[in-house]
This record gives sequence, structure tokens and C-alpha cells, in this order.
Amino acid sequence: MNPSSLINPAHLAATATSLRSGQLNPIIYVDDMCDRIQRVDSSVQALLPEADRRQRLHAEAAALVQRFPDPASRPALYGALVAFKDIFHVDGFVTRAGSTVPPELFAGPEAAVVALLRQAGALILGKAVTTEFAYFEPGPTRNPHNLDHTPGGSSSGSAAAVAAGLCPLAVGTQTIGSVIRPAAFCGIVGFKPSFDRIPTAGLVYFSRSLDHVGLFTQAVADMALAAQVVCRDWQEVAAPQRTPVLGVPEGPYLLQAESEGLAAFRRQIERLAAAGVTIRSVPTLADIERINHLHRRSIFAEFADEHAGIYDRYAALYRPRTAEIIEIGRTVTDDERTEALASMTELRADQADLMDAEGIDL
Repeated sequence: MNPSSLINPAHLAATATSLRSGQLNPIIYVDDMCDRIQRVDSSVQALLPEADRRQRLHAEAAALVQRFPDPASRPALYGALVAFKDIFHVDGFVTRAGSTVPPELFAGPEAAVVALLRQAGALILGKAVTTEFAYFEPGPTRNPHNLDHTPGGSSSGSAAAVAAGLCPLAVGTQTIGSVIRPAAFCGIVGFKPSFDRIPTAGLVYFSRSLDHVGLFTQAVADMALAAQVVCRDWQEVAAPQRTPVLGVPEGPYLLQAESEGLAAFRRQIERLAAAGVTIRSVPTLADIERINHLHRRSIFAEFADEHAGIYDRYAALYRPRTAEIIEIGRTVTDDERTEALASMTELRADQADLMDAEGIDL
């Protein structure tokens, strides 16, 4: 299949407006999206298969129409389709988390973010592929821009589904870079709000202290609509009266990138400067190796905690890199955990102080 045919517009704001007004019929919309999934997803493999997806969505769309006959009463995301990374518990779906470990071991009540989106009128398209337990071992998902390329992880299917126009909104998680990375790889908008702004209850955790729920859309206006539905205490802000000041770290932090990636980063900085953004280079994160070490030790320990008992019984079903970090996590001492949490708090304070001192906005 020609890669250009794998990319298709699917804008949440426009779709939701058309559905709420009655200009677009929810059942016709469901059929259009299911037809596209049949044409495209055998190549992209963003979604987990569901034999009766169309039939289920027809019934749910019909129920939604009956519940909200008056366009004026229809909620913000009335009829819009949303996909969930397969670490979120969704009523009616099995949560496998990209693993062959028996899924009943991780079963739980429906995730809070799923409930919020249902209340806003969204229809659940289905589950999106994740790397195994939201870590490293990949699933089958391909990048719709180039099927020979990775979509990025761990929220692989969520990003690829939105990029391919299979749905206008998808939900993922991030512990290190698992929202912003696949969003960048797939050329869409990824938003990871601050910790617990979108509630994390109801997912298969990797790290309870660092897992964040994030969103994928095709445009910033679409993201603004989704964020106001699911983020706690969401407040829109007026456009700033001046162009922002962007901080760029000097030193070893950026040198972690490969030369090709660093060159691309520099080009983006030049474009932002040409657009009027003030660029301010600042020395920071000189101890990034120590930060990375503490971060890895901390999250591996928490991951091992989540799988305590289960791993002992089903170790052979865990893929190699996943098993490796459980074994590492089991060696982390209480003192290391305490040091990591204290260092995280200190690092946040240091970065906030630096931004204030240098007048940096972001």
C-alpha cells in the first residue's frame, strides 16, 4: 500500500462539531471509520483486532442518538471515536498490556479516564497496541508515514492510529517519553500533562510514581478540546502578549542524542528563532548520567513491585528485556529508592529556579 494512502485527516474538533450539530450522523461516521480500519490497519496494525467492532459501535451509536436527541444537549465529544492503549481497563475489553501473561491477573475496574471520555459522549473504538507492559519490547505496529519505520513507543498504536486517521483521539501513557516520542515519530500532537492531571486509576502500571496519562490528536485545537474534558481543573489561558522565551540546555544532556537527531533539533531551534521565539541557552543537567541512573533504578524497582508474585509463576512468558528489568528492579535497595525520590524533588526545584532566574517560559 502506498504510504500516502495511510495518512488521513481525522480532526477531533471538527468531527465533534459535526456530530453534535447533526451534520454528521454517528452511525454513518462509525461506518466510515470502520471501512478505513479495514483498508488500512492490516498494514499499520495500530489497533487490536475486534471481530464485531462495527456491530458493537452501531449499537452504541444508536443508544447515544436516543439518549441525546436534542443537539443543544449533546456533550463535547458526542459520538467521537477514541482508542485506548492496551494498559487501560475498559469495560467489555480484555487488558493484555502487549503480553502473553494471563490477562486475568491484571484485571480491574474501568479506568477513570475512560469514564471521563464516556461521560463526554465519546465512543470507544477499541484497544491500541502497546509495547509489552509499556516498556521496550515492541508490538507489530508500523509507522503510517513509512511502514519500514517504528512508530515509537511505548504508546505505539495510539499514535499510529491517530496519524493514520483511524480515530481523532487516542489515549496513552508516559513514564519516560512514551507519549511525546511516538507523537513526534508519527507527526501528530502529543500532550503529557503534569502528574495526575489526568487520573491514572485503572491502568496496568509501570511506575506508580511516574506514570502519566497523555493524549494524541492531529492538531493543537483538537488537543485543547480533549484536554478540557479529561484534565483536572483545566483552565484556558489567553494568548501571551509577547513571544515566549525558550530554554535550551547546554552540556551533556543534548549530547545523548545521535548526530542526526541533534542536527534535526538544531534546525527546529533555528525555525523557532526565525518565527520570533527568544532562544536562551543555559548550562544545566550536567549530572544527567546520575539522573538517568537513579531514574532507571527507581522505575525498575516499581515495575518489579507491580509484578511481584506474577513474575515468579510466569517468568517464561515475559520477553527478555522486560524480564531483565524486573530482575534489576529486585536488586534496588530502600536507600536507593529514597535517594531517587529525593533527587527527583530536588531536580524539579532546581529547574524551576533556573527558569525563574533566566526568564524562561518553556
